[in-house]
Amino acid sequence: MSEFLLLFTAGLIGGVLNSIAGGGSFITFPALVFVGVPPLIANATNTFSSCLGYLSGAFAFRQILKKHKKEVLLTVLSSVIGGALGAYLLLKTPESSFEIAIPWLLLFATLLFIFGSQANTLLKAYAEKNKYAFQFRAIFLSLTLFSISIYGGFFNAGLGIVVLSYLTLAGHSNINVMNGIKLAVSSSVSLAAIFLFILNDSIAWAEGSAVLVGTLLGGYFSAHISMRLSQQYVRAFVILMSCVITVYFFYVTYI
Repeated sequence: MSEFLLLFTAGLIGGVLNSIAGGGSFITFPALVFVGVPPLIANATNTFSSCLGYLSGAFAFRQILKKHKKEVLLTVLSSVIGGALGAYLLLKTPESSFEIAIPWLLLFATLLFIFGSQANTLLKAYAEKNKYAFQFRAIFLSLTLFSISIYGGFFNAGLGIVVLSYLTLAGHSNINVMNGIKLAVSSSVSLAAIFLFILNDSIAWAEGSAVLVGTLLGGYFSAHISMRLSQQYVRAFVILMSCVITVYFFYVTYI
C-alpha cells in the first residue's frame, strides 16, 4: 500500500511539473524503478502514466490551442508518427544504449531553451537576406520536431523541456501558448508510443495506474494555475528545472 501511495504522490508532483514546465518524468521514472519495476518496463510505464496528465493539461489549454489550430494539427500529425517510430526503436534497442545519450540530449535542449530566441532572431535575419533561407528554416524546424517526437517515444524523460526549446526556436514567446502546444505534442507522442507498448506487453499496469491518477490530477489543476502566473517566473522555473534534470541525468549516467 505504501508503494502505491509513493507512486501516486510522485505522479501528482510529476503532473504539476509536466503542465507548468515539463520534467515530470524526473520524479515518476525514478519512483517506478525505486519500487522494483525493471528500468525498460519503467520507461514504457512512465509514458503510459504521464499520458492522461498531458491530455488533461492540453484540455485545460483548449481555448488557447483553438487560436493556433492549423499549427497544432500539423504538429500533432508529426508527433504521432515520430512517437510511434521512437517507441519501435526503444523496443528494439538494449537499455544501456539510450541511457548514455540522454544527458547530452537534455543539455542541448536546456541550451536551446535559454538561447533559442537569440538563435531564432539570427535565423530570421539570415532569411531576410537569403531567398532560400525561409525554406531551409521551415525544413529545419520540421525535422527538429520530428526528431523530438522520436525522442519522446524512445524515452519520455525531459520531453516537455525539449518541446519548449523547439517552440522557442520556432519563434514562440508566449509561455501559455508554448505550454499548450507542448502538452498537445506530449499527448500525441505518448498515445502513439503506448499503442506499441501495449502490443509488446511492456507496461506495469498496477504501478502505472497509481502514477497515472496522480498525473491526471496534478496536470489538470496546475495548467489553470500556470496560465495565471507571470511568464517571466514560469520561464525561470523552466530553466531551473531543465538544469536540475540535466545535472541529475549526467550524475546517474557517468558517476
